[in-house]
Amino acid sequence: MVKFKMLGMHCEDMRFRLNVVKAEPQTKFEIKPEFNRQVKKIKELPKRRIIELTVKMIGTETDPKPFDLAIRLVANFELEEEIWLAEDEREFITTATRATFPYLRSAITNLTAAAMINPLILPPIDGGALFPENKQQTAADGE
Repeated sequence: MVKFKMLGMHCEDMRFRLNVVKAEPQTKFEIKPEFNRQVKKIKELPKRRIIELTVKMIGTETDPKPFDLAIRLVANFELEEEIWLAEDEREFITTATRATFPYLRSAITNLTAAAMINPLILPPIDGGALFPENKQQTAADGE
């Protein structure tokens, strides 16, 4: 089992824009958040990892949304020991994402509430199972 601690977290980007959408009363919009994750390793600090979670809900002409929203949350982690096995790295990424995701979910609710609309409250989701394994890792030089 991979042991680690979260060193900190911050929001790098938080945007909200109310859209003027002409719709009949009682129209229901399909709001599908688009989630993305990026994992960064720091060469100079082999026990450090950065997990960046983003969510976007952007309307288009063919798929209008009552609002546009974009949030990028960055969490910094320190491993107890360096990771040498790919399966241990996958375990860390899944567990660290699972620990970070509720903060992103909360940021969505808080941002929509601060915009003085009905808050968007996503159902509890297992953040660790949200992302495909093949798109999760990139290397960062000295971040």
